[in-house]
Amino acid sequence: MSHPLFEKHRELIEQACKAARTRGYWSPFNEMPSPKTYGENAAAEGKAAFDALLGKNFELDQVAQKGWHGSEVSPYGIELNIQYPVCDIDALVDAGEAAMTGWQAVGNEARIGITTEMLTRLNQQSFAIATAVMMTSGQGWMMAFQAGGPHAQDRGLESVTYAYLEQSVIPTETIWEKPQGKNPSLVMKKHFEIVGRGVGVVVGCGTFPTWNTYPGLFATLATGNAVIVKPHSNAILPAAMTVKILREILRENQLDPNLVQLCVTPDRADTQKLVKHEKVHSIDFTGSNVFGQWLIDNCRQAQVYAELAGVNNIVIDSTDNYKAMLRNLAFTLSLYSGQMCTTSQAIFVPANGIETDAGHKSYDDVCNDLAQAISGFLAKPEVAFAVLGAIQSKDSAERVEQANNGTFGKVVLASQKLENPEFPNADVRTPVLVACDANDPNTYQVERFGPISFIVKVADTSAAIALSEQVTREHGALTVGIYSTSEEVIDTMVRATWRSKVALSINLTGGVFVNQSAAFSDYHGTGGNPSANASYADSAFVANRFRVVQRRYHV
Repeated sequence: MSHPLFEKHRELIEQACKAARTRGYWSPFNEMPSPKTYGENAAAEGKAAFDALLGKNFELDQVAQKGWHGSEVSPYGIELNIQYPVCDIDALVDAGEAAMTGWQAVGNEARIGITTEMLTRLNQQSFAIATAVMMTSGQGWMMAFQAGGPHAQDRGLESVTYAYLEQSVIPTETIWEKPQGKNPSLVMKKHFEIVGRGVGVVVGCGTFPTWNTYPGLFATLATGNAVIVKPHSNAILPAAMTVKILREILRENQLDPNLVQLCVTPDRADTQKLVKHEKVHSIDFTGSNVFGQWLIDNCRQAQVYAELAGVNNIVIDSTDNYKAMLRNLAFTLSLYSGQMCTTSQAIFVPANGIETDAGHKSYDDVCNDLAQAISGFLAKPEVAFAVLGAIQSKDSAERVEQANNGTFGKVVLASQKLENPEFPNADVRTPVLVACDANDPNTYQVERFGPISFIVKVADTSAAIALSEQVTREHGALTVGIYSTSEEVIDTMVRATWRSKVALSINLTGGVFVNQSAAFSDYHGTGGNPSANASYADSAFVANRFRVVQRRYHV
């Protein structure tokens, strides 16, 4: 008999399976904060729910609690002062492992039904979670709602969908009969049990505390494993709110809530102890190359799914819509102050310039026109504050200062500090553009996370495409783009991206931007270059998180 929550969400699950196969537009959760979808009072109730958490202990009723800790500093300058439970690492892992027994027993459809219920319940709390995402990450409100709420939930459901598809092809039992000629056939009954690989740890990032967490969290959970969420120290609240909702749903279904736990610790050694624990068998991580590579090198007992740094880039060869190209690039470089793993950092422009519908444009023209496009786009304060958000970390702010001072090359557009009247303590910065030469790789071939981009002078288009491929192969990229009116040039770029295994956007001049990624259609990362060893989401992202254990006997 199918689980009640699977039956409740059967239509949604079937739609998700179809979307995963067809890869067209589909989203189960409304990305707009519409009162018709979320309720007339959803915005006020979400803000009130967030406010009610400030300055208090965040209760989770977890095992072996030994204290409280919280050190989040809001990029918007508001006081959070929330304390979270600190628990013994060994006890968390042991509790997670113990909870897996009942989770395995309920079967694939029950796990899929329950995890889908979790995502729909998270969707109902989108306003509260979005406010927490905004105030801890520095995202603007609309981005925080979309990326922190519905888009993150989309990615979570995508993982659940692939988990369902991969597990569904495995029968629970079969009769095996081998003919023996004149002798009686050999007959056996065989059972196939899906068993989770082991306790999983999801290490969150500070800029996208739900969008980058939900894929690994739900892929691990839906394949029969327990999950311990280790959030970024400055973005704990969105993760804590998520964990609390998931634990409540597990209790409602008479399952051990310790299947999902939060790990907050002031001690880096405890984090290393957690990820190296012999019972931890999968780790999802988004963040710096240094810690990501440490995880890969030192956590040999676990499968590590890592999204690391990269140098996203764009080749400009020519365009038949110069103004629209500049508008698109201006938005791309400004969105969330460039604090996205998909934001373009290097823009390759031929030394002799480009051909456009507005006539020939020299390299200097492109530099100056892009600078003017960014300045014009951010001229209205209400637009600037909504798009830029706030700088999430001091390291990013320091890099902006370095770029402004000419450390990385000639400044084409200096970054400006803006005063947000609603959040006077917020650190708001406009993008900085730097002009440099292709022969100076130490400037643009190092990830400079934040609102810093380089317009790189290259010999010609062929050199630009070759450089794009080389940078992607050596340093990684999640996104690359090209602008060209030549089919031959575009084809050459396509083949370069096949070799370097990176997603390509071609001639984006409308309302889609190179740093946007849609669940159920766009693969986020390929797992084929140094920026990421996995993709959100494909079969490979889920299939290695469970094992099939068989038993057989004569009939």
